Amino acid sequence: MVDKGNEIFEIEDDELLGESDNVRIMDDVNTLEDELLGEDGPTVPKVGMKFKDENAVLGFYKSYAYDIGFPVRKRNSKNGDDGVVKYVTFTYSQEGRRSSTASTSLKPQPTTQTRCKTRLSACLETYGLWRINSVILEHNHLISHSKSRLYRCNRELSAHVKCRLEVNGVVGISLYKSFNSAVVEVEGYEQMTCVEKDCRNYIKKVRRLRLGEGDVAIQAYFSRMQIQCPGFYFSIDLDEEARLKNMFWADNRCREAYKEFGDVVTFDTTYLTNKYDMPFAPFVGVNHHGQSTLLGCGLVSNEDTETFVWLFRTWLQCMHGQALIGIITDQDRAMQNAIQIVFPNTKNR
Repeated sequence: MVDKGNEIFEIEDDELLGESDNVRIMDDVNTLEDELLGEDGPTVPKVGMKFKDENAVLGFYKSYAYDIGFPVRKRNSKNGDDGVVKYVTFTYSQEGRRSSTASTSLKPQPTTQTRCKTRLSACLETYGLWRINSVILEHNHLISHSKSRLYRCNRELSAHVKCRLEVNGVVGISLYKSFNSAVVEVEGYEQMTCVEKDCRNYIKKVRRLRLGEGDVAIQAYFSRMQIQCPGFYFSIDLDEEARLKNMFWADNRCREAYKEFGDVVTFDTTYLTNKYDMPFAPFVGVNHHGQSTLLGCGLVSNEDTETFVWLFRTWLQCMHGQALIGIITDQDRAMQNAIQIVFPNTKNR
């Protein structure tokens, strides 16, 4: 039966239903989901509510959380013997507890995790319906509806904004101006479904070297250098679509200098004014004259942990697996994470 007043769709587990009944069930579920997202305010999740699939459950819970003012995430899921997801739990995105009380420059103490028990669990039942089987709605922290649009789970870039960013980037308009024009178009920051950081991350993602004429020329140049100088080393990282993401190179002079002056190295990324606006990543040491000496160079498409892990591993392979004693970087967290993975015994300052 469907209780329209309580907006709960119930089916008895031992009820035998035919094909026509199954169609009726799905129609009622669709009607119910439309009602749950009505204009009468947020509908409170209740045990027994049923939905047509897992995404519908998540969509309903995210809508409720948005109206109340807290972010959500999938905490865990469980598959059945057939490999199909049968059970899923959604929680407050900062749910959990601190795993350590230690606080160092390499492992700062988390400050956002709470022990909030708010959660919603659902399971897959007969006829492919998902049923909410447990709900906890109490919070042990402040919630704010006004901040809902700023939570990561609610932010997204529309196709229109993505197109604007890419076109403006090609003609040289700064990201700051592009974002502000989007704000003006929707009549205020409160109407934006993203923040400036999301736009910057998107531009970083799409601003990769493509294997066009110029990029093939780079590969050809590196190949010629390797023939002329047997000690010349280079490596190119491609994505799934054969687009150039990252590159590293070092000549024989860099490799020989590392053998003598590679105890402590400084590493940082700086932007060059070029067509791609890609971060340039040099490895620099100090020779016996107190002068800076280059120990390798890289161009990277992003400044995340995955990219730095690739760059550090490539550089280590170039230097015959000889790990350095110390490395000096800025306070970039992604760099520190990559150093811990690739150089676990190296001191980072």
